[in-house]
Amino acid sequence: MEVPDPNSDDLIRFEKLFRDYYVPLCRYAYSIVRDANSAEEIVQEFFYSYWLNRKRLSIKLSVKSYLYRSVRNRAIRFLQHLTIENRLLSQSSGTDLYDSPEQTFTGNEMAQLVDKTLQKLPERCRKIFLLNRINGLKYKEIADLLKISIKTVEADMGKTLIALRTSLAKAGFENR
Repeated sequence: MEVPDPNSDDLIRFEKLFRDYYVPLCRYAYSIVRDANSAEEIVQEFFYSYWLNRKRLSIKLSVKSYLYRSVRNRAIRFLQHLTIENRLLSQSSGTDLYDSPEQTFTGNEMAQLVDKTLQKLPERCRKIFLLNRINGLKYKEIADLLKISIKTVEADMGKTLIALRTSLAKAGFENR
């Protein structure tokens, strides 16, 4: 990562933007996630991402609305990720009262098969799948993050889904 010139206009504008909006954005993120540490982390990650991508950003609305919308989206993705994690934890710990032992075994068996299949895939395919399905990122966001085209994201996601369907079908999960 290049170290910015401390006298550059970019850095000066960024510092002003950060000072003006950091606390209000943390309050806003807190109103969504209801956890002060998570809210601060969301805002810090946003500003880090904003700094890294500042030259490619095209803000069509006001900067203020862009900042709030971006933080809202990140906070919502954080909550979605938390929900998925909690669901996976409850399934893996066997605390789901509605699953029979057979369903729990089948779920664990399927999860292991999915993990094995993902491990056999190229790293980029695996990373794209996890960013989309676990972190809730859209294809465009993944493309920007990995610095690849959306078509590449779509193609790799397609390869991953085909591999998963094939391995699940071979194991007999298509009819369950």
